[in-house]
Amino acid sequence: MRAQASVLHLDLDAFFAAVEQRDKPSLRGKPVVVGGVGGRGVVATASYEARAFGVRSAMSTREARARCPHAAYLSGRFEAYRAASEAVMGVLRSCSPLVEPLSLDEAFVDLEQADLADLEVPTVTAFAEDLRRRVREVTGGLTASVGVASSKFLAKVASDLRKPDGLFVVAPGTELELLHPMHVKVIPGVGPATVERLRRAGVHTVADLARLGEDELVRVLGRAQGQSLFRLARARDDRAVVPDREAKSVSVEGTYEHDVTDRDQMEAIITRQAADVARRLQGGGLSGRTVTLKVRLYDFTTLSRSSTLDAPTESPAAIARVARGLLRDLDTSGGVRLLGVGVSGLADWVQEDLFGTDAPEDAAENTDKGADEDTGHHSADAPDSLEGPAAEQQAAAQQAAEHVLPEAGVRSRGTQWSPGLDVVHAEHGRGWVWGAGRGVVTVRFETAQSSPGPVRSFRADDPALSRWRPPDSEEPQQPGRARDQ
Repeated sequence: MRAQASVLHLDLDAFFAAVEQRDKPSLRGKPVVVGGVGGRGVVATASYEARAFGVRSAMSTREARARCPHAAYLSGRFEAYRAASEAVMGVLRSCSPLVEPLSLDEAFVDLEQADLADLEVPTVTAFAEDLRRRVREVTGGLTASVGVASSKFLAKVASDLRKPDGLFVVAPGTELELLHPMHVKVIPGVGPATVERLRRAGVHTVADLARLGEDELVRVLGRAQGQSLFRLARARDDRAVVPDREAKSVSVEGTYEHDVTDRDQMEAIITRQAADVARRLQGGGLSGRTVTLKVRLYDFTTLSRSSTLDAPTESPAAIARVARGLLRDLDTSGGVRLLGVGVSGLADWVQEDLFGTDAPEDAAENTDKGADEDTGHHSADAPDSLEGPAAEQQAAAQQAAEHVLPEAGVRSRGTQWSPGLDVVHAEHGRGWVWGAGRGVVTVRFETAQSSPGPVRSFRADDPALSRWRPPDSEEPQQPGRARDQ
């Protein structure tokens, strides 16, 4: 553990929901839920106004609607979140060359590499306050919670203590005084199952945990997690701030409003997902050897099948061919709730024409079959920063942190009118989709710079209505799931 409070953790408050409130004046100060808006949707992020009604991330949208029926339920806009994230990460990197992004809305900063006269508590406190001010400026008003401590673990704990829009600096030498009264679930990787095992052992607080010997913790929790919790209960964490977190895999998966039973439709969805994965690999100059197919059946049984190639590929045709082959070995006659395609074993070189050329219909993205059902959320998994089960849970939480579940909306002329989508009308100007259904799209016409605007409805195929994208923007990726902040 460092002798000074020189690790900073920044966490943007209710990030996705806050971006929506920033850009939609009529939603400011009101409950907003970002995530899947259909019957099988999952909450990605809820605004603090929605949390007052008990809405939380990872909750089903159905339950969220029951708790807070008057909230605005939006599908998410990856371009807007990415732009805000890039602005924040730019500010952090201007402070220190060692910035470790954990997700779009969260990062560690090594202050030992920052231009500070000293690392005493008053200095780092003033630095962190100025940093929060700069984040508000570059994002148009988004707030961040910041923790500063002598380790990554304590900095993350500290940033949670003053949420939202707060700052907490853990003075060196006070780590155990702060940590020990807290519940054990404050430690990364301690979920409900671990909490229950520890409760049966008489452990409720971190102080209780610290009183146990390493051998006893290993007996209760297993070697990897027991050793990890033994260290963290004593505030021992020497992990460095690592600026480059290389992706281990790239994947795309979709959850469906209704079970998919048609085999041709499944193959069409997989082909499209393979094309999405290939585009992301190509965009990063990467290729991969292992193709994985993920299938969740009608009864929630989840199956995963993989095939490893002789050499890396980033060909959409090759990825699709392998994934479809894996599907043929599975019994999906009862229907599937989820399909996903991923590529791992990444490399920065490509073996050309590994399988030769697929027929055009195999390689092309198919938007006719299953297009309305595929939610297309994406993931790029980063390496674990802890060890054992705690690491696996942390990685799963991080993967969840980078994603939202968009649901199918009314589709017209190739455009999916999902709630929250930015649109422009030839006569009325810019706005966003308030709702869509039965061939009708309802739009509220307002922008971040305007006052709350009027609401008007149009036919879904109105030629005057189209999607709006920021100038020079790339074709957007669909956002995926996120955690609560």
